[in-house]
Amino acid sequence: MSTSLPSAAALTPAQRANQRNAVLAGFLGWTLDAFDYFVLTFVIEDVARAFGKTRPDIAWTITLTLMMRPVGAIVFGLMADRWGRRLPLMLNVVFYAVISVLSGLAPSYRTFLILRMLFGIGMGGEWGTGAALALESVSSRWRGLFSGLLQEGYALGGFLAALAFRVVYVPLHAANPDQAWRYMFFIGGIPALLSLFIRAKVKESDAWHEHRTDWASYVGALAQNWRRFLYLVALMAMMNFISHGSQDMYPTFLQHERGYSAANTSNLSMIGYAGAILGGLLFGYWSDRAGRRKAMVVSAFFALVIIPLWIAAPSTALVALGVFLMQFFVQGAWGVVPAHINELSPSALRGFFPGFAYQLGNLCASSISYLESALGEHFTYAQSMGVLMAAVLIVGMIVIASGPEAHGVTFRKIQSSP
Repeated sequence: MSTSLPSAAALTPAQRANQRNAVLAGFLGWTLDAFDYFVLTFVIEDVARAFGKTRPDIAWTITLTLMMRPVGAIVFGLMADRWGRRLPLMLNVVFYAVISVLSGLAPSYRTFLILRMLFGIGMGGEWGTGAALALESVSSRWRGLFSGLLQEGYALGGFLAALAFRVVYVPLHAANPDQAWRYMFFIGGIPALLSLFIRAKVKESDAWHEHRTDWASYVGALAQNWRRFLYLVALMAMMNFISHGSQDMYPTFLQHERGYSAANTSNLSMIGYAGAILGGLLFGYWSDRAGRRKAMVVSAFFALVIIPLWIAAPSTALVALGVFLMQFFVQGAWGVVPAHINELSPSALRGFFPGFAYQLGNLCASSISYLESALGEHFTYAQSMGVLMAAVLIVGMIVIASGPEAHGVTFRKIQSSP
């Protein structure tokens, strides 16, 4: 039976507070996770120099981070479906925060590589758990808007990493150029404090209580939905190609190929992430009215159109416009993703199913940063990023348009009283 949550006006103050806290927990978890991830994209050259390696060698650690994310999705996703969303989310936040700090203490390239692989496990576990908790707590009528807000925690994390690069790294680098990059990772310990907020303020999802099942039924549901799962993996592979292809090596492109200083690189990156946040919110909101697939395809199409401005703008002002618009449209499509793939997931599997599909897709796309770096060193970064982004956007639009949609489906089993 199709049911819905009560309207916002009918909610008690306690229910409204729990909705707000659940969304905030998922949003901040993804924001701080992304911050720790993006820190490395700004200091690739410093880390390479510290360990006597090349830029592609350090880009390879980014690839390994992405490759390990499915492991985290399995571990924390199964925990979320069996034990609830809160405990796995708290454990996850503490885990990736500790690994970030240890990355700043790494004495060798091998140790750093292993730590970034472990960080990938933490990063892979956060999204599915946080998204399930947040989206199960809000009305289906506003799910697209909150989906955009939740997903753009990722862009805000990138924005904060660029800001930290500008405010913390730049002055430290002037005083101690060999060690400044390490302090960027030390800041990554701050997310551990979020676990205290989750423990004190966030209640368990009612939808989880309603759909919790035994292991036999759980495994049976997995077997029955394998075709849907494979589609979600393909969808998320293309979305991750698009996202990481437009973001991870862009700071290196700005510094290495366009000759921008660290300060200007951080400024331009922050402009891009501001565009990402706006795009995710606006297209997420529009998807509540136009539908999930239409909003994603339209956004991806305009990202394709922007590529020449993004990689070949002749002036700084146009570079800023290009990066703003590229991230506005790339993350516009991404803002729809949490709502879209959670709606396509079976209720009893929502902690595991969308998160694991997301991270397997991410695994498929994990080579994009290394490919862009390797081809960029052989040709130019503009050529490698432009060609690869055009290809993945075209294929991505085809995959999005050819798939199913469950726009507005209820996550609840029990009718809530108005």
